[in-house]
Amino acid sequence: MKISGAKIVVETLIEQGCDTIFCYPGGQVIDLFDELYTARDRIKQILSAHEQGAAHAADGYARATGKVGVVIATSGPGATNLVTGIATAALDSVPMVAITGNVPCELIGRDSFQEVDIVGVTMPITKHNFIVKDISELADTLRTAFKIAKSGRPGPVLVDIPKDVQTALFEFEANPQPVIPYPITFASEEKLKKAAEMINNAERPYIYFGGGVISGKASAQIIALAEQIDAPMGCSLMGLSAVPCDHPKFLGMQGMHGHYASSIAEDEADLVIALGARFSDRATGNKSRYAKHFSIIHIDIDGAELHKNINADLAIRGDIRDAAERLIAMTEEKKHPQWTQRIEELKKEEAARTASARKPKSGFLHPYDIVDIISAHAGDDAIIATDVGQHQMWTAQRYPLKKPRTFLTSGGLGTMGYGLGAAIGACAATGRRAVLFTGDGSFGMNLNELATAVSQQTPVTIVIMNNGVLGMVRQWQTLFFDKHYSCTTFNRKTDFVKLAEAFGAEGGRAATNEELEKLAERAFACDGPFVIDCAVDCDEFVLPMLPPEGSVDDIITEIK
Repeated sequence: MKISGAKIVVETLIEQGCDTIFCYPGGQVIDLFDELYTARDRIKQILSAHEQGAAHAADGYARATGKVGVVIATSGPGATNLVTGIATAALDSVPMVAITGNVPCELIGRDSFQEVDIVGVTMPITKHNFIVKDISELADTLRTAFKIAKSGRPGPVLVDIPKDVQTALFEFEANPQPVIPYPITFASEEKLKKAAEMINNAERPYIYFGGGVISGKASAQIIALAEQIDAPMGCSLMGLSAVPCDHPKFLGMQGMHGHYASSIAEDEADLVIALGARFSDRATGNKSRYAKHFSIIHIDIDGAELHKNINADLAIRGDIRDAAERLIAMTEEKKHPQWTQRIEELKKEEAARTASARKPKSGFLHPYDIVDIISAHAGDDAIIATDVGQHQMWTAQRYPLKKPRTFLTSGGLGTMGYGLGAAIGACAATGRRAVLFTGDGSFGMNLNELATAVSQQTPVTIVIMNNGVLGMVRQWQTLFFDKHYSCTTFNRKTDFVKLAEAFGAEGGRAATNEELEKLAERAFACDGPFVIDCAVDCDEFVLPMLPPEGSVDDIITEIK
């Protein structure tokens, strides 16, 4: 039986296990939405307030589940509004399929109404992209998109479908099962034996892991390896949640705003075992100084990351989980009492430095108190999302993450306005409550998605660390630009509580721990979105901090 291209899209999505799409309709996808209406009992559609919010929601859906997130938008501005969300997913290796409509094939290249070359626009920020001009290729192209998105190092794929392809008719033959990823690349046995030898000879090993451990489902293996070789663990921002925060070997995030003990321990190690991490500039600081004292074993599924930012002494391309399992079998069970003692000293030194730098000011909440109070109410299963800025780093430093895929943040692109869409997508995917930590600057970017959260009755608690400024930029201006506060003080009169109420949500304002406790009780008893506006001092800094192009030699732990 012949069916329309639009119906082929819907049937193929369902065939691939897609149960929810995030979307915004328009003229060049109206046929597709007509078929989605017919299939509304089999595939849920969540209408966003803006296509960027829809893309972030698909991203949050994917991060929270490991499944491919799907977003649909129309041609022209609908497609270009997806770009920031697609780039966010690309930089953080998130599996996503973005489907866009386009003008009919005969009108492409003629500057038609709402026409744009979205394939050309998105080529640098996707794993692959397609424009389908032949309906006979439509179903298989979508299947290939899903296959690419979830294979190896995950990422976004875009499929652009002209309107005449959506209206054309073709014989559709369903696949009985979703496509499976391309074959996994496994690490070389010879190289793993060399890695095991280096690990066995190390006296101060340190495991540094990134988001690849989460996408590779390797949390248990990393923990087992650390316990076997008696190595402390640190991670990148994207690695957070892979290992329970209270594991005795885990020192937390390292790098520019990482934990003091984690960054110093890495620097004092004689061997760093890097797993599923890409050595970004925020993790290394001054690259010429970064690996001055230690050797590096770097294992990653993506061969393009090996030797890209940091030259490793041993670079191994392969699946992280498989490589870790084989390393456990190859390495000796070790104890490093002197190294362990040094780690404990660093932990105590970090605690003392943190206490010394923490000076609550009257009329304001301390960011760590905000995180502590909210986390006490949220529980281990809550999805924690952030936007980008100081609040992101305070959350990364302090939130007691216990389970993989419970921390959603834009690490690579650093997208302000990411968090609310992502939280909505994660709630839709899991049915669990989400908490969004945001700043007044970031929240202002995409607060229109409050309309989506209210319409969907999304159980998300939105915690605004409101300091009236662009806090992270102001922090740099204070420390490195002679306090030239250019365009970082808002002077806005926005009342976030009234704004929440205008959208149909509940909200409240807190300037003391007692006020925040009461609001947290209300928020977590609320079935829908709840906004908590927290007063934070504009000169509260994120510490520790490595200065630009600095290293652990220059680490700042206190501002006097």
